[in-house]
Amino acid sequence: MTSRAPKICSADEAVALIGNGATIASGGFVGAGHPEALTAALEHRFLATDLPRDLTLVYAAGQGDGGWRGVDHLGHEGLLKRVVGGHWGLARKLGRLALDGKIEAYNLPQGVVCQLFRDIAAGRPGCITHIGLGTYIDPAQQGGRLNDRTPPGLVERVELGGKTWLWYKSFPIDVALIRATAADGFGNLVMDEEAMIGEALAIAQAAHNSGGIVLAQVKRVLDEPLPPHRVRVPGILVDRVVVAGEHEHEQTFAEAMNPDYCRAATPYDHYLTQASTQAALAEMPLERRIIARRACEEIPPGAICNLGIGMPEGIAEVAADRGLLNSVTLTVESGPIGGRPAGGLSFGASRHPQAIIDSPAQFDFYDGRGLDFAALGAAEIDGAGNVNVAKFGNRFAGVGGFVNITQTARKVVFCGTFTAEGLTLSYDLGKLKIVREGRVRKFVEAVELISFSAARSREVGQEVLFVTERAVFRLTAEGLELTEVAPGINVERDVIGQMAFRPKVGAVKTMSAELFA
Repeated sequence: MTSRAPKICSADEAVALIGNGATIASGGFVGAGHPEALTAALEHRFLATDLPRDLTLVYAAGQGDGGWRGVDHLGHEGLLKRVVGGHWGLARKLGRLALDGKIEAYNLPQGVVCQLFRDIAAGRPGCITHIGLGTYIDPAQQGGRLNDRTPPGLVERVELGGKTWLWYKSFPIDVALIRATAADGFGNLVMDEEAMIGEALAIAQAAHNSGGIVLAQVKRVLDEPLPPHRVRVPGILVDRVVVAGEHEHEQTFAEAMNPDYCRAATPYDHYLTQASTQAALAEMPLERRIIARRACEEIPPGAICNLGIGMPEGIAEVAADRGLLNSVTLTVESGPIGGRPAGGLSFGASRHPQAIIDSPAQFDFYDGRGLDFAALGAAEIDGAGNVNVAKFGNRFAGVGGFVNITQTARKVVFCGTFTAEGLTLSYDLGKLKIVREGRVRKFVEAVELISFSAARSREVGQEVLFVTERAVFRLTAEGLELTEVAPGINVERDVIGQMAFRPKVGAVKTMSAELFA
């Protein structure tokens, strides 16, 4: 022990150190790596004492379960004044406060927030990057602001070297809320049983160098000092260590502990993977299976890939079934490299990864065009090829890592059903039939918010496709071009008739019958 050793205390004692008006940064990705004991204790304190008040919350990845866990513990009027978040879809109480104008609210790209923590720690003026240009995060549009109450100026356009960049401005971090597996007597933190490393080090450095405090949640305290190479956050940065209860330190919000997220695969694991893949494909709804199979055909040999949450998750199952995981590498923005990305509330973890790096480093790799292929979902697509994933109707999800990934991957495939809410299909005698059309059209005249800018995509020279269960489009200089339709589909009735614009129609091919079997 040294004089720098942090004090071990309860979660209630730790959050009692947070004062009115503080800016707090919370780590985690969905449920992985989130300090649930600390955010829950902060909520309990506010409900019991009405303190602290007017906090600013900053987080990179979405942290929640769509119910009550994660940063939604802080979704109370009066507790929060401002939120700067990367993804809002799983924190619905926060989203409601933002849409109702009860708090100042920003949505910034997940990767930018990760990197901004490092810039704050380093005393730099902020994060200067090309990520976000041409989207609603660009101040030429909305500057990432979610309501009229939110002041402009957090993001600014600047000219450097004859090019336009976005400057995401630094601000002090007063409190860091982070999580690790264990702490030693010096307060050094290890993450051996975590599904990801995340941005814990960057958050801790940002708070420490801002003159703030670092509160770390762990499963246990070790008697012996940690080997130095295993330490992810050094104890010199940690002010308090809280040992969480088992129910507040589950590996993800879906699984208490899955050792496969922390170890490499064995030959027996490969055998089990084949069996589970067959079962998963058999249970997959027809439309998802069609889309996953068609999108998988676009993966280049030997590609480094990213697959988004939701519809694209099925591509991993198809790739495994086709034996492609030996030649392509699947990555997740939270840090895993290799293996098979998990889905649902375990999204952010990967089963049997080859490596796990920290999130800011993963986004450095993505932002520099390290990805060969990316497949992501799409809520709205317009005739120009712009995509919205952030807001639909009265629900705000945000972009997460979507902007970083779609603006930089060399090939991008957007995956989704042609219409939504109620779509029912059948496949018989070699033909796809629309039994019932979805109530919501996804190909619209103009998207509500631009999450993916087609104009920016053309500037950087990406190959972009849109894969649905009945048709495939590609992005051209003139907008969307229809290139394929499913067997049995009438182009005018089932495709163009369900769109708010008329795409370019060239030589249209029939999608392979193997996709529908």
